[in-house]
Amino acid sequence: MSAKNKVLGLIFASMHDSSVIDLTKKRTMGSIPFGGRYRLIDFPLSNMVNSGITEVGVITKSNYGSLLDHLGSGKEWDLSSKNGGLHLLPPFSHVDSGMYRGRLEALNGVWEFINHSDAEYVVMSDCDIATTIDYKAAIDFHKETDADITVIYGRYAYDSNKNHTANVLGIDENGRVNDVMVNPQISGECSISLDMFVIKKDFLKNIVITSVSRNQYDFTKDILQAKKDEFKIMGYEHKGYFSKIDTMNGYYEANLELLDTEKRNKLFIKTAPIYTKIRDNGPAKFGLESYIKNSLIADGCIIEGTVENCVLCRGVKIGKDAIVKNSVIMQDTVIGNKCSINSVITDKNVEIGEGKVLTGSKTYPIYIGKNAKI
Repeated sequence: MSAKNKVLGLIFASMHDSSVIDLTKKRTMGSIPFGGRYRLIDFPLSNMVNSGITEVGVITKSNYGSLLDHLGSGKEWDLSSKNGGLHLLPPFSHVDSGMYRGRLEALNGVWEFINHSDAEYVVMSDCDIATTIDYKAAIDFHKETDADITVIYGRYAYDSNKNHTANVLGIDENGRVNDVMVNPQISGECSISLDMFVIKKDFLKNIVITSVSRNQYDFTKDILQAKKDEFKIMGYEHKGYFSKIDTMNGYYEANLELLDTEKRNKLFIKTAPIYTKIRDNGPAKFGLESYIKNSLIADGCIIEGTVENCVLCRGVKIGKDAIVKNSVIMQDTVIGNKCSINSVITDKNVEIGEGKVLTGSKTYPIYIGKNAKI
């Protein structure tokens, strides 16, 4: 990619932390485990790398220790080079930066880093969408339409009773965004923003400087809504599979959707792999009396009981005569002998003692916090 067309990637790791507050008490949205062996940040980061973006900044807010541990130097994403590479941008990392209230303040806080890049274009993404997307096509669309801002959106069965952080777009016949609704009280298939944007760096600089000087910090309300007639804001439709994680139930459903082979193959595409941190686990081990049905089992698991319709992260142990169904079990959780677990989300390092019975429902799964012992 020539210097003229070079692209800087920016990932907001904490932008939707409040949507799944149980999962983000001790971590950012970006470091939430997903799909057995991944973290949510793996998706935007891998998409950027697969699209030829070699310089990426990750903007964090708080509780970013696990994110730092997961990303390391960026070598798993081939971003450990001296030129470009992966940059972690915590709050207070620059003079005059602090805890931001919204995307515009976050950008202002790390503007020194953005300004230092010789990129002409910026691609921004949050971490609440699990999808595989080619940003090159969106960037080409941005150039061809001479847009000021391109919003990447997807068609989605929106329900105001279930979705709590959706921005629904109105798009005219020319692809221009003519309306932006925040959490509207409607239901049905809609065009929803995937909170991914393409924008020229110089244009971004102008709107950040202008907005911050007016105490404006919300990109959706102060730019997309307020300036939709003044700026040329175009919508680029992403037609691939995606899941939006904006509630605990949404997180639960998005994981269990991966048990559908067709959907899993649409998310994990061989030509555009999703990279993640390598952990030195041995292969999963299955006892002689174990029974597995329709489940994703990560490496390092030891299964001696029954597992049905579950997603198990790395290093999970299921005891003898235990029955675990319709559940998302995170890393290094131990479920004792003769337990009965149904519709449960366990966070990391949970211990469930012998013979315990925990039953949630598919609409209200039980959540057990990190390091809990039951």
